Amino acid sequence: MAKLDGKVAIITGAAAGLGKGIATVYAKYGAKMCLIDIDKEVVNTAKQLQEKFQTEIISYVGSVANKEQMQEAAKITVEKFGKINIACCNAGVCRLAPFEQMSDEIRDFHIDVNIKGVWNTCQAVIPYMLKNGGGSIVIASSVTGDIVADAGEAAYAMTKSALVGLTKSLAVEYASRNIRVNCSQLGYARTPMVEKMAIESNPDDPESAINNIAKGVPMNRLAKPTEVGELFAFLGSDESSYLTGSQIVIDGGSTLPETMSIGTN
Repeated sequence: MAKLDGKVAIITGAAAGLGKGIATVYAKYGAKMCLIDIDKEVVNTAKQLQEKFQTEIISYVGSVANKEQMQEAAKITVEKFGKINIACCNAGVCRLAPFEQMSDEIRDFHIDVNIKGVWNTCQAVIPYMLKNGGGSIVIASSVTGDIVADAGEAAYAMTKSALVGLTKSLAVEYASRNIRVNCSQLGYARTPMVEKMAIESNPDDPESAINNIAKGVPMNRLAKPTEVGELFAFLGSDESSYLTGSQIVIDGGSTLPETMSIGTN
């Protein structure tokens, strides 16, 4: 029996990148799903995974920043599958800019998607989880903000570190009602968002920016989206039944070295 058999999951930001990687692993382990994204490509992603893994998957085109749309997505998921066991709050954005030049629009874009998007998703699913006797919420935070940061990431770092506080608060509030809340803290994975950040960092040679990220990782590479998906599957499954309020770093060791030039290697 696959570890997510009988589970129903909502996954946000699921059209591509990390969200698609998470959805791929969830499908592999037998979960039924509603994939949510503002990008209409999420419809094709759902169809592809359903055909490949022979599990039931629906899709919803909408924005996590829109509370009514997230409530509707949760409603149609329950109408289709009867319950929601897991919510993977993955949707997120990152735009780089020097702090003194960062517009209010860019700041608020991060807040709307990265913070309000997770807030809206949790508020949409928790009532159904309570009716069902519990559930698991997995929030995509980051090593950025809470542990490390790079120049130009003020809005991203601020919003991602806020999710650590939200994780801990919700974990305490709902522990007695059998809803677990944990967060992942990812370093870098090869995703469309990271590729866009590489273009913003080095427009003339974005690939070198990505290669230089890998040089700073002891494992000498970026994560694969499905490797992140395996962590989300563990946190969503009953295998992690005694974990709540946890921050789990998944970064190939990138936050471990004190320097990249001192030592015996």
